[in-house]
Amino acid sequence: MPSKLQFRDAYLQRLGHAQPPPPTLDTLRELQQRHTAEFPFETLSTLLGEPVPLDLPALERKLLHDRRGGYCYELNGLFMALLRELGYEVRALAGRVVMDGGADAARTHLLLLVTVDGVRHLADVGFGGLVPTAPLLLDDRGEQATPHESYRLDHDDGEYALHARVMGEWRPLYRFDLQPQSAVDCEVGNWYVSTHPASPFLGHLRAARTGPGIRKVLLNGRYSLHRIGERSERRELPDADAVLEVLGREFDLHPPQDPGLREAIARRIEQDRLAEGAAQRPHAATVRA
Repeated sequence: MPSKLQFRDAYLQRLGHAQPPPPTLDTLRELQQRHTAEFPFETLSTLLGEPVPLDLPALERKLLHDRRGGYCYELNGLFMALLRELGYEVRALAGRVVMDGGADAARTHLLLLVTVDGVRHLADVGFGGLVPTAPLLLDDRGEQATPHESYRLDHDDGEYALHARVMGEWRPLYRFDLQPQSAVDCEVGNWYVSTHPASPFLGHLRAARTGPGIRKVLLNGRYSLHRIGERSERRELPDADAVLEVLGREFDLHPPQDPGLREAIARRIEQDRLAEGAAQRPHAATVRA
């Protein structure tokens, strides 16, 4: 098993550092921006129905050595381990995702509270297509710019709400409080996300990655390229081979050598097409002879 020192150095090299940087706010900003560009958000494991272990050796193997990505419990979990190795004061928090109207959603998003020089910041490298690409001041209610969208943190009765400014409108993302999350809390949330039938990740392929002024997003067979301040480009990928090609070229992902992966992608694409076709057909009760 690699030592913590080897883990730290290999991780930092992926993020462009030959030596450990000082635990400053400027360093945190740089690490968060580079992390979202280097390590993609992806749900290949839940598409395949595979376990998603959160222990450090498993995260290190998957993200650092197998050239994979992950979702919030993996990406923020590994990022938290790195920040602690660098000397940051950091703890895990749990969020309730509300961006799709899930006001009663479970608290299944892992985010980080990082305190630098006595000032608290929200850091998050695991929120998919709208992940913040810079730390946000926790107690600032104003608009906060990042290298991509601007964000806003509302605070009411001990609970915070994160919003992103998308195409001129404020879009709610998730709510959270400051109760620390232990390892077992993360295990419970991760179990729900990776196994519960109501999880939005189960049986679906999602991927996201940032770049200078752009966001790349894949949902099953639909690939989107969002340029900040410009019209988005979207295209339907025709088959599983096209999806796998995009995962490699646009997300720099090395998918697992699972014989069922191509079939799982093809099945998901077909299910989406059938659902879309059903939604577009007029309801039988409204059709007149």
